[in-house]
Amino acid sequence: MISPSIQLLADYTDTFWFPTSASSFSDEVDSTYMMVMWMCVLFLVPITFCLFYFAIRYVKANGIPAESQTSHNTPLEIAWSVLPCFLLVAMFARGSIGYIDQRRAPEGSDQVGVKAFKWGWTMDYGNGVFHPELHLVVDRPTKLTMRSSDVIHSLFVPAFRAKRDIVPGRYNEMWFKPSLASEKVSDEELANAIKDTKEKFAGVFDPERYQFTSDGYKYFDLYCTEYCGKNHSEMQSLVVVHETQDELNAWIKKYSGRQEGESPAEYGALLYNRRGCASCHSIDGSKRVGPSFQALYGSEHGIVGQGPIKVDENYVRESILEPKAKIVEGYSPVMPSYKGQLSDDDIDSLIAYLKSLSPSVAAPASEPVANP
Repeated sequence: MISPSIQLLADYTDTFWFPTSASSFSDEVDSTYMMVMWMCVLFLVPITFCLFYFAIRYVKANGIPAESQTSHNTPLEIAWSVLPCFLLVAMFARGSIGYIDQRRAPEGSDQVGVKAFKWGWTMDYGNGVFHPELHLVVDRPTKLTMRSSDVIHSLFVPAFRAKRDIVPGRYNEMWFKPSLASEKVSDEELANAIKDTKEKFAGVFDPERYQFTSDGYKYFDLYCTEYCGKNHSEMQSLVVVHETQDELNAWIKKYSGRQEGESPAEYGALLYNRRGCASCHSIDGSKRVGPSFQALYGSEHGIVGQGPIKVDENYVRESILEPKAKIVEGYSPVMPSYKGQLSDDDIDSLIAYLKSLSPSVAAPASEPVANP
């Protein structure tokens, strides 16, 4: 029987150097890293020993002139120059094989579009379904076709050991095959988290707070690893790996539009989190990259080169579809356009949500969902 202390040590050392291994690339990347590390240790230890030994063995008293040393050992110098090159070639070959594997997506891979922007992510699942979370199926290769709407970003999933830069003006691609499905929390734990969110956090669900998504899935982290501006550190998302394609299809269907019985304001609150609004617009009055949504609707804002303007339905719609048409004074024109990504009902729902955050505006009644 293994003692608890030994088992704890085994569990700890299994992830001592790396995060969870969750893709077909993980073992290859980890073993290559360990090979390079131990080769470095192989040289570091004797070199460090010799450094201290020679410093002590050949120390001279003050005032004694240094001795001239002009002789050398040619075979020794060739050996310590040439032999390490074979190790360098081995490291290069091992790394190249893994790199080439990561560059070539298998035929028939699932496809997901990725748009990076300051400071968020939008995943395109087709048929008008967009979401900031990346959802995949276990043991199925998935290819990401990525673009940036502003500056250079870099998508990195530590658990997959996969990273790729996203350069504006071109499409970059990456792929991986998840090998570990995400766990689901109990219905009771999810219900408690949703209740807590409604009571304490104005209905804004934060996966980091509970360590699972609003759908009850535990997740893998997704980061931007290319410094892209002031809020670079907040450009985070998450990856959920489903057990089956049917489970993923059900999730996609759930987010294909406003659900039956869901009011526009409620759906607008969900879109506020799903479409990345929360990363730039607060709902508590604090200033972020863009104006706060608190009491925004019905107020007046100074517009660069145009004077004050009232925030109404037309202004909000134009700001979503043509965000650089009217720039609020004191803010930079960094918001990306959502033209072609949001339906009319989506925009109406966001407007309803803005109205719900403005006490001076009466909350609209629940409206039926068109084409549920």
